[in-house]
Amino acid sequence: MNVMMRRAVIATAAVSMALSMAACGKAGDDKKTSAGSGDTKSIGLLLPENASSTRYESFDKPFIEAKVAALCPDCKVKYSNAEGSASKQKQQFDTLIAEGVKVIILDAFDATSTQSWVKEAADKGVKVVAYDRLATGPVAAYVSFDNEKVGELQGQALVDALGAKAADSNVVMINGDEADPNAAFFKSGAHKVLDGKVKKVVYEASGEWKPTVAGQKIGTAITSLGKDGFQAVYSANDGMAAAIITQLKASGINVPVGGQDAGIDAIQRIVTGDQAYTIYKAYKPLADSAAELAVNLLQGKDVKGVASSTVDSATDKAIPAKLLDPKVVTKANVKDTVIADGLYKVADICTGDYATACTAAGLQ
Repeated sequence: MNVMMRRAVIATAAVSMALSMAACGKAGDDKKTSAGSGDTKSIGLLLPENASSTRYESFDKPFIEAKVAALCPDCKVKYSNAEGSASKQKQQFDTLIAEGVKVIILDAFDATSTQSWVKEAADKGVKVVAYDRLATGPVAAYVSFDNEKVGELQGQALVDALGAKAADSNVVMINGDEADPNAAFFKSGAHKVLDGKVKKVVYEASGEWKPTVAGQKIGTAITSLGKDGFQAVYSANDGMAAAIITQLKASGINVPVGGQDAGIDAIQRIVTGDQAYTIYKAYKPLADSAAELAVNLLQGKDVKGVASSTVDSATDKAIPAKLLDPKVVTKANVKDTVIADGLYKVADICTGDYATACTAAGLQ
C-alpha cells in the first residue's frame, strides 16, 4: 500500500471512530432524558413530616418498604422526609426525577403546591401515587381513607363523649393545616355531625398540624371564652390534642378532647382518661395498597385492580383511587382495635405509670 492510500485509510478510520463516539454520546444522553429510560427498579417515597406525628417513621415507611420488597424483591425504595417543609419536599421530588426514578409515592406536605411538579413529572413519564393526601396535578392513582368520614367519626365521638350534655355544650375546634386538603375534609365531616347536635362551635382556628400552634390557639380560646366557656375540644390530630390537653390541665379545665392517628401516646392518654378518643386509620392496609399501586405502575400494569374507585382533585377528574375505612378508638375498644390488629402490644401501652390505668381498663 502506497503512502497516499495509507493516509486515506487512516483518515477514514478516524472519521468513522469520531462518528461512532458521537453516536455513543448521543445515545447516552438520550438514555438520561428519554421517558422510556431511567431507574426501573426504584420507587421514590416522600413523606411530609415527623414532628407532629410519629406514624410516618414508625409505620408508613417500614410497611411500604416491606410490601414493595415482597412484591418486587429486586426493587428499592428511595426515601426522604420533608420535615414539615414544602420547599424541601420539592427538592426531594426533583432529585428523584433527576435520578431517573419512574414512580413516586408522594404524601404532600402542601398538596395545593404540587400541581406544576406533578405535571412536569408526568410529562417525563414519571407516575405519581398520591398517598394519604390528594396532591394536585395529574397523579396516576390515590390511596387514602374516606377523610370526610374520618371527620364525621371525630364529631360523633365527641358528641358521644359529651353524652346527655351534648345539646347544651359549646365546642372549640382546632383544625388541621389549611394547605392540607384532608384537613378540609376532616373539618367538613366534623361540622356535619356537630352542627345541630351541640349548642355551638364557639371558637375555631387552624392548629397547622403543629402542637405548639395548637397549644397557643387553645390558650387564646381559654382567655377569650373563660374556663367555663366551652365543654369539649375537637382536635384534628393527636399531636395537637396532646398540647391542648396540657394547656387545659394547666388551666384547671377537664373537658373531652379527641384527636386522630392512634399514636401510642394517644392510646395511653385514652387509657388514663385524659383523651376521649382517637381515629385509627390502619396504616398497614394503606401502605400495602400504595406499594401495590407503585409496583403495578413500575411494571406497566393496570392500577384499577387496586384502585377501584375514583376521586376528583382541585385540578383533575376521575383519578383512580382506593379509599379505606377508619375506626374510632375509645377506652372501651382499645383491645378490639389497635391491639387486636397487632398495631400495639399490651406491653407497649401499659408501661410504668400506665400500668394501673391499664388494669382498670381491663387490658391486663
